[in-house]
Amino acid sequence: MKKYISACLLAGLMSIWSSCSTNPVTGKKNVTLMSEDQELAMGQEADPQIVAQFGLYDDPAMQRFIDVKGQQMVAISHRSDIKYSFKVLDSPVLNAFAVPGGYVYFTRGIMAHFNNEAQFAGVLGHEIGHIAARHTVQQQSKAILAQVGLIAGMVLAPELAQFGEAASQGLGLLFLKFGRDAERESDRLGVEYATKIGYDADEMADFFLTLQRKQQESGSAIPEFLSTHPDPGNRYTTVQQLATEWKQKLSLTTLDVNRNNYLKMIDGMIYGEDPKQGFVENNVFYHPELKFQFQIPTNWSYMNSPQVFQMGAKDGKAMMNLTLAPGNSLEEAAQQMMQQYKLTPVKSGNTTVNGLPALAIIADQQQEQQQATIRTLTYLIQYDGRIYSIMGITTAPQFDAYAQLFSNTMESFRQLTDASKINKQPERIQIKPVKQTSTLAQALQSYSQESKRLEEIAVLNGMQLQDRVEKGMLIKVIE
Repeated sequence: MKKYISACLLAGLMSIWSSCSTNPVTGKKNVTLMSEDQELAMGQEADPQIVAQFGLYDDPAMQRFIDVKGQQMVAISHRSDIKYSFKVLDSPVLNAFAVPGGYVYFTRGIMAHFNNEAQFAGVLGHEIGHIAARHTVQQQSKAILAQVGLIAGMVLAPELAQFGEAASQGLGLLFLKFGRDAERESDRLGVEYATKIGYDADEMADFFLTLQRKQQESGSAIPEFLSTHPDPGNRYTTVQQLATEWKQKLSLTTLDVNRNNYLKMIDGMIYGEDPKQGFVENNVFYHPELKFQFQIPTNWSYMNSPQVFQMGAKDGKAMMNLTLAPGNSLEEAAQQMMQQYKLTPVKSGNTTVNGLPALAIIADQQQEQQQATIRTLTYLIQYDGRIYSIMGITTAPQFDAYAQLFSNTMESFRQLTDASKINKQPERIQIKPVKQTSTLAQALQSYSQESKRLEEIAVLNGMQLQDRVEKGMLIKVIE
């Protein structure tokens, strides 16, 4: 949680109208929500918002790798006439996604779970396929509007229930939902494109098994790349068949996998949450760089990103956002907040929070298409040259039930002085050679991996614990 994100993107996205265009993949006419010029403009405006929201992962070699492979694949795609951009986002969430106009994003979370270049290439082709077939403009405009609004901390009543459900599933990233037919078409294109640039698309099928295991690992949670997608087991079989067909069609017998090259590239990658962006321990959120802490409600879900920390009741009836607020004073910050979210003040007053100057504001937002008014409690807190906004959001009828919980959270905001929290280091993936031929479980134990995390690390390696590993083979461990 570092910067403040404006909602200015929303206004630019609203100028969308329906039109007909030719699908570059099928050659058929499709009804779309925007022209190509609008599509390109949408991507150009969305990209800096997405980068600001999540940050780029600081690894120039990895960024170069995905750009080189991306441009290579674009050249043989059905839509090579627009400019594409490929970026790795600094998020632990396992996801890849595309937005209109040729913008493709991979999280470090998904990069950590690939085990060779061919797996990456299959997913890269899948995302380019969404853009080539114009899936990103046929039905995504409303999804982008809703999700960007939520990410920006907008007070949108329809998102309250969705946030509760999404947060409980660990959804922490802008994710654009496509229909299953579109996903199947992108799987097909992913196989085609990966094969055409020389990669073994069978590996893409194997990655679906990793996704399936991540789903099982998290219980009912669905990894973001799986949401609304066809069943991963079915996709495994289908993609295997498609890979065989494309090998035969192109008369190819030897295709690249490049396992060791890929593993060496991700050696040292941050795994999981990066503490410097903030982390939660025992229901307390700590931010080492900005040096503050506060308690979060028990049994609430939470999502953290460089720009906003969100908390939500799992029943979706209430949520809270922590962001940095613009303005040089508490009063100026309050005025801008009221204007941005179209809030009407109900009550406000100056206060202090653990010795810090603060302004507490109760305000309403009237929903145009809903009967229930949204009521918010916001504490604007001045600390270390910045103004922090903690906003609690629920409906007016529910407000009294949540007001005390909101204020308890906000009034727990304080300076962080604990050196152990300030200096907390992230976990990293280390690439190690197997010491002697054994099972994966034995190889991991030889590197002192925690017993309770062996299955997690096996999934990270795309293997089973009982799988045989040969001496010298490279594997991932967590240190």
